[in-house]
Amino acid sequence: MQIKTAASIVTYKTDREELLCCVNSLLRDDVDIIYVCDNSPDDSLKYLCGISDRIQYLHNSGNIGYGCAHNVAIRLSLRNGVRYHLVINPDVYFERGTIREIVGFMERDVSVVQLTPNVVYPDGRVQFACRMLPTPADLILRRFVPRFLYRKRERRYLLEFFDRKRSADVPYHMGCFMFFRCSAFERAGLFDERFFMYPEDIDITRRMHRIGKTLFWPGATVVHAHRAASYKSARMLWVHIVNMIRYFNKWGWFCDSERKVFNNRLLSELGYDDETKG
Repeated sequence: MQIKTAASIVTYKTDREELLCCVNSLLRDDVDIIYVCDNSPDDSLKYLCGISDRIQYLHNSGNIGYGCAHNVAIRLSLRNGVRYHLVINPDVYFERGTIREIVGFMERDVSVVQLTPNVVYPDGRVQFACRMLPTPADLILRRFVPRFLYRKRERRYLLEFFDRKRSADVPYHMGCFMFFRCSAFERAGLFDERFFMYPEDIDITRRMHRIGKTLFWPGATVVHAHRAASYKSARMLWVHIVNMIRYFNKWGWFCDSERKVFNNRLLSELGYDDETKG
């Protein structure tokens, strides 16, 4: 049987009920194989294999990081000739038919190499999962400065002004739900394993954006609990800072011409007016 769509979930001491909710969403939909890539110290999640023969449990040798663990599954997808690969967080769930709708859209528009649907919180509020490429100032201000002092800049960075009833070709998708066309990995590459976690979603989206459309598509909706661990833990904050330093060392801190081109083009396509959208 040809595997058309695969999904990978990276776990680390993940809540079982939360993970089951995500897995059940995938099992109810058109996903042929689900890779659970477990970075936890033990293999207590192995029981998931007994739920369905579509689940493949991969217990890694340690906490190898978010992107590195997903790469294990993506390489299996590429080896098996899978057409689409979904990277999904364990705190995401959705209604039956969501994956079918996304696959149908990707089949119709071959220019799309990566897609993120509408993402909402459990209470229905919009989650701004598609954004401009960040500058160092964007991240520093959001982390350490009172919000009212940079609110206009944040609205632009998060694309809050954008009417999410229309599609948009956006260079940064949050990693909670990233739907890839597998053939694009051959040109853009996989997740950069130098990033333990956090900026790997920015990095891979902008590389995909070079070769095709990285689309926000409002034709489907998923729910993301979004724990925002680095806002609650000093250790995770440090991990975030270290990996963002690596990201800006790779792409440029203040002289990132590609970032400027991608962001300006996006704002132009969305009809952003700096004078009226503040």
